[in-house]
Amino acid sequence: MERLRVEPISTYLERYRKGLAFPVVIANGFVYLSGLPPFDPDTGEVRPVPFERQVEIVLQQMKLCLEAAGSSLRQIVKCNVYCTPDPSHFARFNAVYDRYFSGDSPARIFLHVPSWPGPFDVEIDCVATAGRA
Repeated sequence: MERLRVEPISTYLERYRKGLAFPVVIANGFVYLSGLPPFDPDTGEVRPVPFERQVEIVLQQMKLCLEAAGSSLRQIVKCNVYCTPDPSHFARFNAVYDRYFSGDSPARIFLHVPSWPGPFDVEIDCVATAGRA
């Protein structure tokens, strides 16, 4: 098993979680990506931003982490989406998600969580195949 630091994501996670963080683990031909909140790409802070922007930030972070592991968004086989409850979130999430996963999209679950320890509404983790396809 290989644990990867991905900058600046690892540093953001370490500040947020108060300890050493490896957002990516590669094992047995798969890339496992930890859940990522929408860190501001410039500062690493989690700040209130519109929901659609939160989704874009998280998906861009996923792309960066997967590419650092030698994988890609196209190689994701499963996504878990955790979102605060709001009746409009599902449709708004799908509108952004569909821009990143046109055609064959990965298996996915969309779960509501009561709240997060920060000013954000969405977090996504995933599993992808390792190696370039």
